[in-house]
Amino acid sequence: MSVWNPWRGCHKYSEGCKFCYIHKGDAKRGVDTGHIEKTRQFTAPVEKYVRGAKADQYKMQPGGVVYLGFATDFLLQEGDQWRAECWRMIRERSDLHFLFLTKRIERFMDCIPQDWGDGYDNVTVGCTIENQEMADYRLSIFENLPIKHKNIICQPLIEKIDIGHYLNGIELVVVGGESDAHARPLDYDWVLSIREQCIRKHMHFDFRQCGSNFIKDGTLYRLNVRQLFSQARKAGINV
Repeated sequence: MSVWNPWRGCHKYSEGCKFCYIHKGDAKRGVDTGHIEKTRQFTAPVEKYVRGAKADQYKMQPGGVVYLGFATDFLLQEGDQWRAECWRMIRERSDLHFLFLTKRIERFMDCIPQDWGDGYDNVTVGCTIENQEMADYRLSIFENLPIKHKNIICQPLIEKIDIGHYLNGIELVVVGGESDAHARPLDYDWVLSIREQCIRKHMHFDFRQCGSNFIKDGTLYRLNVRQLFSQARKAGINV
């Protein structure tokens, strides 16, 4: 697994961005998240060793998954000036699989390269939603886009949602809560509801993390960061 951030920075876009980890981390470091800039690792996927036994080999080993744009949104408008070069590198590294998430799925058709066709084999796009309003808006667009590998990311999930009629052609649904001392609660019943929707469609489901404020059987639990993932795994409900 590798992380590739060709640029960094973002703007809060919808309710799911309220406690965004990018903004919180930047605030602690005194960095302006709204300043979008190209990073020093822009060419990371195509960089090669220049000497030694691995000379002329890619530093990113073939066969891995590359998490793309996890310090930004890959479809962010300010990234338009750099994205074509990113697509070129993605084409060159057909031996890697690239995954990016976006809240700006309505921009997708304006951001793809001319040779995209019905999608690149080595790219998975995750459409992120947080409530029913965004599910209906974004997924109604997402379901009609030419993408070979599609995921739905319900994180942070801040209310009960119905996405059953948007699941055709989806490979994986991920559910997770919000991480912050003041996080909006995640109710376990909402998680189970999405799981049942996935089961009915024979869809893979991944309960990725609990929320900092997590409700189960009517009781509110306050979890620390380390418990968010471990408690989700203990639930044992992934499909």
